[in-house]
Amino acid sequence: MSVATTKTDKIQRLAELAATKETSTGASLWREAFRRLKRSKMAIVGAVIIALFVLLAIVGPYIAPYSPTAQTWRDEVFSNRGEFVGMRGENWFGLDHLGRDLFSRFLVGARQTLLVGVVATLIGLSIGFLIGGLAGAFATLGGERGRRIDSVIMRFIDIMLAMPSLLLAVSIAAVMGQSLTTVMIAVGIVQIPVFARLLRGSMLVQGGADYVLAAKSLGVRKRRIVVSQIIPNSLSPVIVQATLSLATAIIEAAALSYLGLGNPDPAIPEWGVMLTQAQRFFDNAPMMAVYPAVGIIITALGFTLLGEAMREALDPKLRG
Repeated sequence: MSVATTKTDKIQRLAELAATKETSTGASLWREAFRRLKRSKMAIVGAVIIALFVLLAIVGPYIAPYSPTAQTWRDEVFSNRGEFVGMRGENWFGLDHLGRDLFSRFLVGARQTLLVGVVATLIGLSIGFLIGGLAGAFATLGGERGRRIDSVIMRFIDIMLAMPSLLLAVSIAAVMGQSLTTVMIAVGIVQIPVFARLLRGSMLVQGGADYVLAAKSLGVRKRRIVVSQIIPNSLSPVIVQATLSLATAIIEAAALSYLGLGNPDPAIPEWGVMLTQAQRFFDNAPMMAVYPAVGIIITALGFTLLGEAMREALDPKLRG
């Protein structure tokens, strides 16, 4: 089975979650899903991790004990001889190869990591929403001509899905040049086809609903049906995917920074950049790499746990 087929099948399955608007008890989909989320240990753990990460990103630069760029203890570190300073009272995480406080850099780097993940996801979501919304509108209410336009758009999306996401992101970043903005754009572009196909699939499911047929029989304009009825009722799986995509964006952004395609200013702390700087000294100072790596892993885990819990809560087949 090809990569594109596997991705498409997963996206289509998530799109089908929007098919059921009411549960057997008559409660709304989101109200019932929220009740399930409150009982889910996975959702609670994920939400706590995300809350702590966001809090750290907000207050980190203000509570950092030292400047993240100040080489205050430069004369205590001799990286050429493999002599580093580990954890101690005044430096909780020790020092990096330039004598900078690792704990302060970790705190400040959380904000940069969150910024990259959120902006990249918003880029993918916004453009993917536009493309998927247009394709879904043409497919559901555009007639034969609309279905041909939808087919052309989806073939272009399938080509993007067929490419490995990290390889595509690396290619885009390499062409655009080394910068933090490049990382955000590259990771955001990679996510466009996922959101586009997901929204389009969800709109196809909603397009055959009774309320759409009723609106058409009453003579409601097609544009109004799409904007006020089909799209709002197709957003459930898109919101779930946005949560999952935040985890992917953080990991892929860190990977691009690790490959040297991130922020060209190494003095500005970001977890992916910190990993890049630490790789040369891993034999003598492995904790320089452990701290940012653990931060990335735990943060991505939090978004993944919450996203998976939301997916299960919205899945009609899993409701009791």
